Amino acid sequence: MNLDQLKDTPHRRFNPLTREWVLVSPHRTERPWQGKVEKASLEDAVQYDPNCYLCPGNARAGGTSNPKYASTFAFDNDYAALLPNPAEMKIEDDDLLIANTERGICRVGCFSPRHDLTIARMSVPELRPVVDMWIDQFNDLGSRDWVKHVQIFENRGAMMGASNPHPHCQIWATGHLPNQAMREQAALGEYLAKRRSCLLCDYLRLEADLAQRVVSENDAFAVLVPFWAVWPFETLLVSKRHVESIADLENSERDLLGEILRQITTRYDNLFEVSFPYSMGFHQQPTDGQRHSESHLHAHFYPPLLRSATIQKFMVGFEMLGTPQRDITPEAAAERLKGLPRMHFRDRA
Repeated sequence: MNLDQLKDTPHRRFNPLTREWVLVSPHRTERPWQGKVEKASLEDAVQYDPNCYLCPGNARAGGTSNPKYASTFAFDNDYAALLPNPAEMKIEDDDLLIANTERGICRVGCFSPRHDLTIARMSVPELRPVVDMWIDQFNDLGSRDWVKHVQIFENRGAMMGASNPHPHCQIWATGHLPNQAMREQAALGEYLAKRRSCLLCDYLRLEADLAQRVVSENDAFAVLVPFWAVWPFETLLVSKRHVESIADLENSERDLLGEILRQITTRYDNLFEVSFPYSMGFHQQPTDGQRHSESHLHAHFYPPLLRSATIQKFMVGFEMLGTPQRDITPEAAAERLKGLPRMHFRDRA
């Protein structure tokens, strides 16, 4: 396998999880940029904001007041995108007009009472309750007989649509598998049936042997820039042990998950010395009551910043109408991330 030939030649790479292609154009990295410039500023360093609807004791938009929580806090979203008991509806017209009711629960999970923190700025002991909250929410929501999938995700920064800088995530439980989860489950299942092994276990071993795209790791997790990455500094967080969901993590692995999340988000912040925006989400087994040995716990980070803290990547043109395309190769992105210090830039003297 000669991967050096990918450095300068336009080519496409296959994503075995979604079974889609991404176009890579490494020769375009030197082109001048005259596109849209976005601001990516540091958050105000206030530990408590009386106007924040997620800070302890404050009133939310719907009128409910938050408890004066001291660690994590989860609640049903006051303006949820999904409802737990909507009216039943079904449309099916000549296999062309198809719609049906989607039942769901949308929750918000606050990471800390402090308004000024991010995952990168929290300690491992502070992150452990966050991991425990995710597990509690996964177990609670996933135990309902109609819930088939629980999606834990974080939008970090206004650039990614986060309406509030207070450290928080969202947890959506749905009556059907979302598109991306459905694609991944199908790919993982077919790989297991064909190879009698786990796709992500095999892929992680391959990446460890190549030692090109692994950015951070500890005893339980590895973070790497996937071979098929679409976003400029996209990463994939994978459990080293084959576990099907976050609920399967052992006590020590819960701490190590917090540690690896802190490592990768610190590297992101250090890349352009800014509070780095991203969308992050966990993919794990469906909650349909069936055994899913094909599932393997992992998380995707999709950050939009391209060349600096002010230049953002958009999906436009050929990427929307044809195939996603990137200029910075995954290997080059991994090299930049690996070369960054593990200490947060705000903590350096």
